[in-house]
Amino acid sequence: MLGFSALDLARFQFGFTISFHIIFPAITIGLASYLTVLEVCWLRTRKEVYRDLYHFWSKIFAVNFGMGVVSGLVMAYQFGTNWSFFSQFAGSITGPLLAYEVLTAFFLEAGFLGVMLFGWNKVGPTLHLLSTAMVALGTLISTTWIIASNSWMQTPQGYAIVDGQMVPLDWLQIIFNPSFPYRLLHMTVATFLATALFVVASAAWHLLRKPGDAASNAAVRKMLSMGLWMVLIVAPIQAVIGDFHGLNTLKHQPAKLAAIEGHWENELTPEGASKGMPLVLFGWPDMEREETRFKIEVPRLGGLLLKHEWDGNIPGLKEFPRADRPNAAIVFWSFRIMVGIGMLMIAFGLWSAWLRWRGTLMTSRPFLYCALAMGPSGLVAILAGWFTTEIGRQPWTIYGILRTADAVSNHGVLQLSITLILFVLVYFAVFGTGIAYLMRLIRIGPTHHEQYTGHGGPGQERQPMRPMSAASEQDKTEN
Repeated sequence: MLGFSALDLARFQFGFTISFHIIFPAITIGLASYLTVLEVCWLRTRKEVYRDLYHFWSKIFAVNFGMGVVSGLVMAYQFGTNWSFFSQFAGSITGPLLAYEVLTAFFLEAGFLGVMLFGWNKVGPTLHLLSTAMVALGTLISTTWIIASNSWMQTPQGYAIVDGQMVPLDWLQIIFNPSFPYRLLHMTVATFLATALFVVASAAWHLLRKPGDAASNAAVRKMLSMGLWMVLIVAPIQAVIGDFHGLNTLKHQPAKLAAIEGHWENELTPEGASKGMPLVLFGWPDMEREETRFKIEVPRLGGLLLKHEWDGNIPGLKEFPRADRPNAAIVFWSFRIMVGIGMLMIAFGLWSAWLRWRGTLMTSRPFLYCALAMGPSGLVAILAGWFTTEIGRQPWTIYGILRTADAVSNHGVLQLSITLILFVLVYFAVFGTGIAYLMRLIRIGPTHHEQYTGHGGPGQERQPMRPMSAASEQDKTEN
C-alpha cells in the first residue's frame, strides 16, 4: 500500500485508533470532575444555575463516555492482533496493569454511573453526590493505570527477562517508574484544560448566537466564567509540570529530547569551551543530512531551559546510532504545536482576567470568537503531546529493550491495508455520528430543570407501574 511496509501500516492503524480514542477519555475525565464540582455547588448554595448545568453536561458526559468505552475496546484487541510478540514478551507486566484498571476504575465507574445519570430524583442528594464523585474518581484511577503502563514502556524497571519473556520482580517499581509521576500530572492537567476550553467554547457559541437571550441566561454565563477560571489558573501550572517532565526525559530518554530540540551536536569555542546549547525555535530536522535546516535559533537559551545552565548542553542526535534515533522532523514539530498551544492558553487566560476586571468578559465579541476558536485546542495539544511521546520513543516499543520491529505480528501488507481502510471508514461513520450528536446537544444549551418533589405513588408522576408516568401532564396534553 503506497510503498509502506507491514510495520508502517500496523503503526498507522494503532496511531489512528488511539488518536480517536484519546479524545473521548480526555473529555470524560474533565467532565466527571466538573460535574462533581457543579453538584457540590448546587448542594451548598441551592442556586438553580448549578443544577441546570449539571443536567446539561451530564447528557454530554453520557454520550462521550459511551464512545470512549467502545473505542477503548479496539485498543485492547490490537495488542493481540497486531502486536502479538509484544504481548508475548511483556504481557505478564502490561496485562495485569490493564486488568487492574478494569477491576478498580471500570467497575467503580460502571457501578455508580447508572445512579449518577438516572438517580437524581430517585436517591437522596448525598448518595447522588457520592455516585458522581465515584465516577469522577474512577476516571482518575483509570488514567493512573493507563499512564502507569505506558510510562513503564517509556522508563522500564522492576522486571527480569527469563526464557525470552519479561517477568515482574517489583510491582511498586513497575507502577511508580521514573517517568510516571510527571506523565500522570501532565496528562491529568491536560484533560482539565481541554475540558475547560470545551466548556468555554460552548458558552461562547451561545453568547455569540443569541446575545440577547444568552446574556440573560445565568447558566451560560456561569459555565463561561468557571471554565475561564480553570484556564487562567491551570495553564501556567501545566507549563511548570512540562518543564519538570522535560528534565525527566533528558535523564531517561536523551535521544527523544535531542529530537524534540532538533539538536545534532554540541559546539565548542576555539579554546575548547562550550558555546551553550541554542534553542531552535523553527526549522526542519533533516534525518539524512543530520542537520536542522532553515533554523531560527536563540543562542544559549536551550541550555538555560533544559539544564538551567548558561553553558548547558545535552547529548546531540549524532551521539546515538542512526538505528536508535526517532523521527526528529515529526517530534520536533508536534512538540512545538503542543507548546505553542500552551502559550496561547496562558495568553487567553490572562486576556480573560483583564476583561473580567473591566466588566466586559461576557460581551467582548472578539474575545468570544477567540474562545470559540480555542475550543478544540486542548484536544489538539493532547494529540500533539501524545505523538511527541510515542514517536519520540521509537524505534523502541519498550525503551531500550524491545524494538517496535520485533513487537509486530506477522501480518502481510494486504491484510493490514484492508483493516486500516475499514477502520477509517467505520470510525468516521460511527464516531462521526456520535460527535455530530454531541454538537447537537451543545447547540441546545442548558435549560431550566424543574426539581421533582413528588413521591411517585399512586396518582403521582413517575410511578413505575404506569409506563406513561415518566412524562409530565403537560407533555401528555401536548401529545
